[in-house]
Amino acid sequence: MDRLVKAFQNSVRAFSRLIRTEAAFQQEIMLLVAALPLGWFVAATWSGYALLIGSILFLITVEVLNTGIEAACDAVSREFNIDIQLAKDCGSLAVLISIVIVLGVWTFAIVERVLGLPI
Repeated sequence: MDRLVKAFQNSVRAFSRLIRTEAAFQQEIMLLVAALPLGWFVAATWSGYALLIGSILFLITVEVLNTGIEAACDAVSREFNIDIQLAKDCGSLAVLISIVIVLGVWTFAIVERVLGLPI
């Protein structure tokens, strides 16, 4: 149980730091806050709502991992290094792929709602 408490404390510390210092994380949290009520009106089913919100939570998760990669790379060296650049670029690509997933999920849900047809 002690391990879980410490893990929770570490998570709260990370959230606190990210919400204060990382613009992308702040924007994604604002997106989540806006999506919680909006998703209710867009989704045709409870599972659709879970998918809409889950896609944004997935994006936030990838953003957190990307920030961790960047922080670890910066801790190793701030000088240019081709391998560090690749690690950071891969993290950025993962965020971009996550954004595409969010856009796809939300677009399908909105089209389904507007047309009244399951896609």
